[in-house]
Amino acid sequence: MEARAIELQKRQFGAGGPSVGAVGLGCMSFGGIYGPTSEAESHRTLHRALELGIDHLDVANIYGNGVSEEVIGSFVKRHPGRFTIATKAGINNGPPRSFDNSPSYLRECLEGSLRRLGVDHVDLFYIHRREQARPIEAVVETLVRLKDEGKIGGIGFSEISPASLERACAVHPIMAVQNEYSLWTRLPELGMIQACKRLGVAFVAFSPLGRGIFSETPLDPATFADTDFRKTNPRFMEPNFSYNRKAITRFADFARMKGHSPVALALAWVLSRGDHVIPIPGTRSAEHLTEAANGAAIQLSQEDLAEIKAILPAGFAHGDRYSEAQAVGPERYC
Repeated sequence: MEARAIELQKRQFGAGGPSVGAVGLGCMSFGGIYGPTSEAESHRTLHRALELGIDHLDVANIYGNGVSEEVIGSFVKRHPGRFTIATKAGINNGPPRSFDNSPSYLRECLEGSLRRLGVDHVDLFYIHRREQARPIEAVVETLVRLKDEGKIGGIGFSEISPASLERACAVHPIMAVQNEYSLWTRLPELGMIQACKRLGVAFVAFSPLGRGIFSETPLDPATFADTDFRKTNPRFMEPNFSYNRKAITRFADFARMKGHSPVALALAWVLSRGDHVIPIPGTRSAEHLTEAANGAAIQLSQEDLAEIKAILPAGFAHGDRYSEAQAVGPERYC
């Protein structure tokens, strides 16, 4: 695809937080979770992000066991100050996998992330998963101390419920909540998107393209590597996958009829959900990032939204978004 600049609008991280491009970049795939990659390929994607006005990077200490952060760190060393960086902690990969939100563990994780990223401060620090035995109020107090020390700019939580967000905000302003959200994962519409708007919190939508289901090239789960997250994900396993592909094909046909790629239209739909919603499509490909960013230029009419709703109504997807093992950690509500 020919390189070209895209004028991205800005969206704000919470009340008083930094403004970033309306589309961010999820960097989990830099660590190889969706297949082999290289630092050179990831750096090419980061270069393209800057050309597109995508200036927010989302990563976590466990992505590739630190590899994703190291890849970003080697890039920002040569391009300092160009990105707003968010990272996450709170998961202990084990085995067995567990969640630890203790002050000592969060500090240890953050120090490691700062070292790998080559910075002394991150703009946003998320609790990746809540440790349910520890009151969220105490966790916020830990993060406030890290903020007061200048190590983090803002506090975030991933995969929490609206009720937990209310409790956290009563202690200190929260900059962002990150949940999965896309045309085929609509749970946040049952309270979280509304709670974020009411409380002045940015809603960061990860996997806004359904982990690749909306890609221009049809997916073939038979080609997934054994390490691919989707290998054991119910929506990518039969018979669910065939049903899902049939529905997505109808959406792709509608997108092309409107002159868009299915990727761009799916991202435009997420952007239309509110001016506090910031999607972070994940990719290690500069071309795929460009295709997604094109969605920011699409203005959807009420007729477009109604047609999309008819093609892909809420709840259309076959299979849960996570397997039983993958579902441990996210807070369920409604």
